[in-house]
Amino acid sequence: MPLPEENYITVIAETYRLLGDPTRLKVLLTCLEGPIAVGDIAKATGASQSLVSHHLRLLRAARLVRGTRRNKQVFYEAADDHIANMLTDMLDHAMEEHDGGEDDEA
Repeated sequence: MPLPEENYITVIAETYRLLGDPTRLKVLLTCLEGPIAVGDIAKATGASQSLVSHHLRLLRAARLVRGTRRNKQVFYEAADDHIANMLTDMLDHAMEEHDGGEDDEA
């Protein structure tokens, strides 16, 4: 696979930088199951509503989540299947059994 253009590399690096914060990652993972309100995200992650709102602003700016207003509440969900699939694949990878042997050569 040829390397993508530099601007795409930057977007990918910034995305992974954003996901490097454990609380922010939990917020995004909570949004994978479908539309969820900020208060419910806060309960699920154990973070304050103000901290969750801050993380959601950053995730929304990075196009990782989208919000839909219903009456006075905003419900958040993963922006698209690409985000959900990437996170699901990373979780599967993290939970794989590791044989503890030597690393394979590149």
